[in-house]
Amino acid sequence: MKSLRGERLSSEYQKAVYEIISTTLKNRTDKIKGLVSVTGADVSPDLKNAKIYVSILAKNDEEKKATFDELCAHAGFIRHELAHMMRSRTVPEIRFLWDGSFEYGEKIDRLIKQLEEKEDGKSTDGEGGK
Repeated sequence: MKSLRGERLSSEYQKAVYEIISTTLKNRTDKIKGLVSVTGADVSPDLKNAKIYVSILAKNDEEKKATFDELCAHAGFIRHELAHMMRSRTVPEIRFLWDGSFEYGEKIDRLIKQLEEKEDGKSTDGEGGK
């Protein structure tokens, strides 16, 4: 079970990493395309490692992958900026992980919409035959 301090730190790291990506990193490099969302953060109890979950909304899969690769390449820079923002004794090593929950939710929404359209088509056909 995660401690209250760990949960609070994870939340703070999530907000801080998002702020760094959306401001400082976007100004530093033009390879960040689309909308980057930091969906979660998981800081280890010893504060040595942090998993940062990101979801990227871009025009195509190539832009998503390029943006994700750019985030991974700048993990050290983000950690450095995080050290200035958080002012804590230890700043965890950052590892970015892909969060596919938005894409999964979008896929489910699309499937439900298709089912509803099929049902609407069947109900109008059934009423017209009566």
